Amino acid sequence: MPPRVTTLKELAASLDLSITTVSRALAGHEQIALRTRERVAQAARQAGYVPNTAARTLVSGRSGFVGLVLPIRGPNLVDSFLGEFVTGLGEGLVSHGADLILATAALGQSELSVLRHVVESGRADGVVVTRIAEVDERLAYLRERGFPFVAHGRLLDSDFAYNWLDTDGAHAFGEAFDMLYDLGHRHFGLVTISEPMTFRHLRQDGLAAAIGRRGDPSVRLDVATAPRFDRGARIQAINRMLQQPERPTAVIALFDELALTVMEEAVRAGLSVPRDLSVVGFDNVVASAYAPPGLTTFDASIRQCAREIADMLLTVIAERPTAPLTRLIRPTLVPRASHGPAPQTRS
Repeated sequence: MPPRVTTLKELAASLDLSITTVSRALAGHEQIALRTRERVAQAARQAGYVPNTAARTLVSGRSGFVGLVLPIRGPNLVDSFLGEFVTGLGEGLVSHGADLILATAALGQSELSVLRHVVESGRADGVVVTRIAEVDERLAYLRERGFPFVAHGRLLDSDFAYNWLDTDGAHAFGEAFDMLYDLGHRHFGLVTISEPMTFRHLRQDGLAAAIGRRGDPSVRLDVATAPRFDRGARIQAINRMLQQPERPTAVIALFDELALTVMEEAVRAGLSVPRDLSVVGFDNVVASAYAPPGLTTFDASIRQCAREIADMLLTVIAERPTAPLTRLIRPTLVPRASHGPAPQTRS
């Protein structure tokens, strides 16, 4: 094992290269031959060398960090999506020698104010923005500043040019409806959120389009809506739907956490899933496979999407492409035991 080095000068001497060459190689400068960059990176890893961030920034003009604003929602909120996303993003960045900064927005604090601080402090070379609203002030600010970013999600305004990666929720919700319709269901429930998020709009549009394509006047759709982070209001809305004299036989939820709550409340109401009620979610979070009887959902490949976003953002930072980088990923149906034929008789 090579001896540990603690300074750039020692690393350069061990490779018989100039300090300038080693510094630029570690910073990823394209003027340095790829073979040399790889050789320097390997030697640095083997020798345990960690570049001084301040010095690296002075040489390259880059910090080597990517920012993500993490809103604090409260002590009792479990956010499975965000955990998978942050893990994938970190994996994607570290594979390229970059690091992730998490900047927290306190409960009630504007995410935009925290984002401004990350950008204007120079702590990050670019940022990732998640959970895009139909009209999103964060993206407007970043584009106006000309600061590198990639959004996980889309705006409703298709004329607004920016870098994004998204999953095709509209297609998934159409597929979910068709699957349940073919199983005999005609009375549907949709559990959704009240916030004006683009993914909500697109998924609901996909469901409405699939209903329209059937042209079947016997199809009914009940909608239960609650604020995204208000679990009490969510449970009340779901129970109002389930306790109707004529309740839906199939429920499609905007994402898995809502679908899992539907299954929990159905059991409390004495309903059997899927004999009395079919339930379908979206995201394929880890808990969806283990919550009895197993949630049928769509795999949004959250972790892999985050890795690809890391790749996209590092490309944007390094190359500043003139045309926006965009990618739409089609999620995959994960059939489990929470859906089945429509019941012939209902309690």
